[in-house]
Amino acid sequence: MESNLAPAKAPSIASILNNPHAGKSDGWWWPTSSSLPVVPEFAPLNPLPKPGSDLTRTDFTPYIASFSDPFARFHDIQTHTKSTLLLDDQNGENALVACLREVPSLYFKEDFQLEDGVTFKSVTAENLVVQEKLSQYLDVVELHLVREISLRSSSFFEAQGQLEDLNSKIVEGCKRIRELKETIRLLDTNLVGPARKLQELNVKRSDLVALQNKLNLIIYVNQALSTLNLLVASADCAGALDVTDDLQHLLDGDELAGLHCFRHLRDELATSIDSINSLLSAEFMRVTIQEAGNMDAAITSKFKARATIAINGEGHEVKLDEEETSNFRDRLLPFVIGLLRTAKLPAVLRIYRDTLTADMKTAIKTAVEELLRVLCAQPLDSDFVAGERVVDTDGGSSSLASRLRSLPPESFVQLLKAIFMIVQAHLARASEVKKTIEWIICHLDDHYAADSVAAAIALGAAAAETASEADGQITTFSQFSPPSNFSRGFSIHEKGNDVTTMSHLSRNFRADILRENTEAVFAACDAAHGRWAKILGVRAPIHPKLRLQEFLNIYNITQEFITATEKIGGRLGYSIRGTIQSQAKAFVDFQHDSRMAKLKAILDQENWAEIDVPDEFQTIVTSLFCPKSGTTGHADDDSAVTATSQTEVVQSSSDPSMVDAGVPNISHNTEQSDSTSTHPDSTAQSNDTNSRESGRSNPRMLSFGGVSYHMVNCGLILVKMLSEYIDMNNSLTGLSSEVVHRVVDILKFFNTRTCQLVLGAGAMQVSGLKSITSKHLALTSQVISFTYTIIPEIKRILLLKVPETHKGLLMLEVDRVAQDYKVHRDEIHSKLVQIMRERLLVHLRSLPQIVESWNRQEDTDSQPSQYARSITKEVGLLQRVLSRTLHEVDVQAIFRQVVIIFHSQISEAFSRLDISSQQARQRTYRDVQHLLGCIRSLPSDSKSNPPNWGQLDEFLAQNFCAEASQ
Repeated sequence: MESNLAPAKAPSIASILNNPHAGKSDGWWWPTSSSLPVVPEFAPLNPLPKPGSDLTRTDFTPYIASFSDPFARFHDIQTHTKSTLLLDDQNGENALVACLREVPSLYFKEDFQLEDGVTFKSVTAENLVVQEKLSQYLDVVELHLVREISLRSSSFFEAQGQLEDLNSKIVEGCKRIRELKETIRLLDTNLVGPARKLQELNVKRSDLVALQNKLNLIIYVNQALSTLNLLVASADCAGALDVTDDLQHLLDGDELAGLHCFRHLRDELATSIDSINSLLSAEFMRVTIQEAGNMDAAITSKFKARATIAINGEGHEVKLDEEETSNFRDRLLPFVIGLLRTAKLPAVLRIYRDTLTADMKTAIKTAVEELLRVLCAQPLDSDFVAGERVVDTDGGSSSLASRLRSLPPESFVQLLKAIFMIVQAHLARASEVKKTIEWIICHLDDHYAADSVAAAIALGAAAAETASEADGQITTFSQFSPPSNFSRGFSIHEKGNDVTTMSHLSRNFRADILRENTEAVFAACDAAHGRWAKILGVRAPIHPKLRLQEFLNIYNITQEFITATEKIGGRLGYSIRGTIQSQAKAFVDFQHDSRMAKLKAILDQENWAEIDVPDEFQTIVTSLFCPKSGTTGHADDDSAVTATSQTEVVQSSSDPSMVDAGVPNISHNTEQSDSTSTHPDSTAQSNDTNSRESGRSNPRMLSFGGVSYHMVNCGLILVKMLSEYIDMNNSLTGLSSEVVHRVVDILKFFNTRTCQLVLGAGAMQVSGLKSITSKHLALTSQVISFTYTIIPEIKRILLLKVPETHKGLLMLEVDRVAQDYKVHRDEIHSKLVQIMRERLLVHLRSLPQIVESWNRQEDTDSQPSQYARSITKEVGLLQRVLSRTLHEVDVQAIFRQVVIIFHSQISEAFSRLDISSQQARQRTYRDVQHLLGCIRSLPSDSKSNPPNWGQLDEFLAQNFCAEASQ
């Protein structure tokens, strides 16, 4: 120990000499054997100021004061030492320079080694002079060393003594260290050793227990994996999910950390979960969709067996009873819970939606193909055009679209009924699935599985949130990955003690499930709507040409289909509504165009002769326009027409073919009855016509509002067409505005064309009439008056179905048409007055020649003149025709104008004559009296006495007083 500490003497000298607290001769700084070093006491420092406070020099005054004395001594010693060393260095430098000048530099090299051959040779062998001066060189060096030592001799011996004292202290310290080490060894052997061994054994035991637990965990995980594979293979999804929860919990913890054998456990677990999800999804699809496939075959078989298919949707509505509903819910419950636990229910519902949609389309297509084989094999109806059945040119079966177009309307309706039943069966199943899922998610309060469902929803919501955060998509539910804060048995811990967050996640998860659940049913309804609309679209060119009742059958079952499916789907089906609405509009347009063409043809063929009104048309008017009043103007058997027969007549009148069938019969009845009215304007033929007309019984008229009207063929056809438009308006309520526009169009056309043919005499060119007589005008007035009378009732009936926003404009349109009819009727009456005026003027033009002959001849004839008798005869004929045809009010209005014209024209004509002879005055008096007698007999609403008093009476009183007195 001493030998190891001995070399420390030399470096200790430098430390001693460099002490700034002592002079060269002072020894107070080194402790002696009897004294210890004195540690200077320092004044306590003031607490440091807070950061940011202002410091000044005065704050360091206590510190500077405690070091001022030692620092002053150190500074004096340092200054004295530097001055002494500077002087010695100057002397020493001079001595060293002299030494170096005398001693060769070879001896001062750092690598000087006399053993080196080159150095030895240069010192001894080659330079003998140098060898001789070696002693001199040694003396010079010793001299300088002695000088240097003498400069430091004052403190050398004192330092040497202190160094020896230090050495003894070190020896004593080493002894004490050896004793301490021995004591420690004894303590370590007798006390610390057993305790440390005991600790090591405890640590080893803990390690062995941890190893055993780890091995047990490995065994458990291995057995769990085997069990999981068996459960997945046996399709026990609930048990498999329990195992996956345990394994996932282990993976999320640190129990399996560092086990290389389980490095692929997470991937294996994910694969198992995918397999479980696949099994759950497949079972869900089997229960919800595949088991409903047998219903399609049953419905198709029932149809093929020609079983009765109710046209009303309620007759084939598919409903599950309470027991079936309970069984279905119990079957679906475990699969829904499993999918909730894996957070895959929204994704499975999306797959279910696509599968349900595809299954719906396939079922409809399959049913159409199978039913078409049966329907196309049936014989065609007698009224169905055989040429519409389309067959491929190669002789094979026609395409699906062609076969659909070739179906008769009745068969097509039967096909739609079958499709309706199949769709309703599928939608009923989908609706039950929707209700079951809603029941499980929202209304499972008192059920035995309520806790499991609640835990599964919470677990699935957290899993979906975890997966979405991992993917960076908060609103998307993806692969199941349960978080570590969920334990076995669905015991849910609050994530970060944030109950609000968990509740929010559960609500979002529920909302996503319910949204997908609703979307699935709506998608199925939308797919059914699309297929139905496609089937209707295939027959779009055919439907406008159908009879009203045939089209209504298709329209009504489509409306029932829309109502039933929208009730299940919960949303409007815009595609199918647009399709049926467009076809209904095309039907209305086609029917209107065909009726306009038929009405034009009938008007062009009309001979404007009166006909007997069949009971059918009176029933139409009674049932449509005056349902509360009985029929008038008909035979007694008309009152026996029941409401049922009226309905049948109205339905049969909607058939366009009935219009064509009725036209020849009505025309045939009128050809003979009014053939004499197509005559030139001659008195003989008029008498013959009057006699023939008076010889037969009065024709049957059309009654409305207690007033009877004489009718012609085109008027009855117009009545039937108007009833058909009313039927269309009542049946196609969505197109009421369009129907009103079409009614306005046909009324305008009838009024305009009638005016052209009768008032404009167009019938003489198109129908072969030789002239337009007063009878024609009177009958036309009756038809126009009847139409004008029923227009307000037509407006009332049609506008019942029209939306309020369109009523104002349509009412103006109908009122404008009614005003046109009134103007037309007034023009006809004016035309009758004009005819009588023209006939009067014709006779009055010959009056001057007649009066001149009176002045030259003798009065041998006591009868009125021929012109007077002709005038009265023609007026009487007009009166008889109009009285038998027109209403009394119209006849009075016409003859009131005729009376005025007669008074003014005859009095004016006589006032211009030169009646000079007595014979002429007598003849004039007799003629005037004859004419006044005729005027007195004309129907008029005049209140004068005598009746129809006017200018001719005044003329007679002024000019023939003498003759009157005689």
